[in-house]
Amino acid sequence: MKFCSLRSGSSGNATYIGYKDVNILVDAGLSGRTIEKCLENINVNPSDLTAILITHEHNDHIKGAGILSRRYNIPIYANEATWSAMENLLGEIDYNNKCYFKTGEVFNIGDVRIRPFKKSHDAAEPVGFSFFCGRNKATIATDLGYMSKGVAANIMDSDIVLLESNHDLDMLINGSYPWPLKKRILSDHGHLSNKAAGEALKKLIEMKSIGIVYLGHLSQNNNRPEIAYGTVTEMLKENGINYEVNMALRYTESDVIEI
Repeated sequence: MKFCSLRSGSSGNATYIGYKDVNILVDAGLSGRTIEKCLENINVNPSDLTAILITHEHNDHIKGAGILSRRYNIPIYANEATWSAMENLLGEIDYNNKCYFKTGEVFNIGDVRIRPFKKSHDAAEPVGFSFFCGRNKATIATDLGYMSKGVAANIMDSDIVLLESNHDLDMLINGSYPWPLKKRILSDHGHLSNKAAGEALKKLIEMKSIGIVYLGHLSQNNNRPEIAYGTVTEMLKENGINYEVNMALRYTESDVIEI
C-alpha cells in the first residue's frame, strides 16, 4: 500500500492511495493542473489513475474531479445523494464514468477493498473511507462534526489514519467569521477542533488500534500547523502518551508512506 496526502486544508483536498495496479484519488478539491503536478511529484502518472472517490460535494473536495475525469477517462465514485448534489458542478461526465456506491457497503476496485462509512457534516450524504490492501488498512476521516462511535470503529486497526484537526477554538471564536458561520463550524455537522482531534487520538492510541497518524484539513483562517500539532501532542503527553504525529499540509505533498 502507498499513501500520500497531496494537499489537505480548507482550500483543497486530495489523497493518493496505491496498491498493485490500482491508483485511487480520494477527493479532487484543487484545479486539475495542480493535482496533475502533485501526482507527478510522487511519480504517479495522472493517466494511470484508476478511480476518483468523493467524500462529499463541497468545492474543496470536487473542484478538479470533472476535468480529470474528462481528460483521462477516469471513473468517479460517490453515493447517490452526493452525485445528485454535485453533478451540475462537475460538468459533463461520461455515463460510464458515473459510478455509485452505498454508504456502509464494502465494494472493490481491483484488489483494493473499500468501506465508505457515515460521518456527520453539512453535506448531502458525507462519508469517510477505509481502504484494505492485503493486510494493511488506511482510513481517511476529515470533515467531521464530531467523533462518533461509528467513525471511531472504522478508524480502529488502521495502519494509516488521516484525521481532521480543523480549527483552534480560541482562534475561531475570537476571529472575524460571522457568528452563524462560527456556529456551523462548531456544530455536530461542522468540523473537528484540535482539542477534539487530540481527545479522539488519545482514546484510539490507548486501545492500541492505530498506526501512522496524519492531522489534516486545517482551516486557513482559524488554525496553524504548529498550533494543531502542539495542541494534539501536548494533550497526548499530558496523558502519558508519546506518539509521533504527522501533518498533512495545505501547499505540499506529504511523504509517500509505503507499508
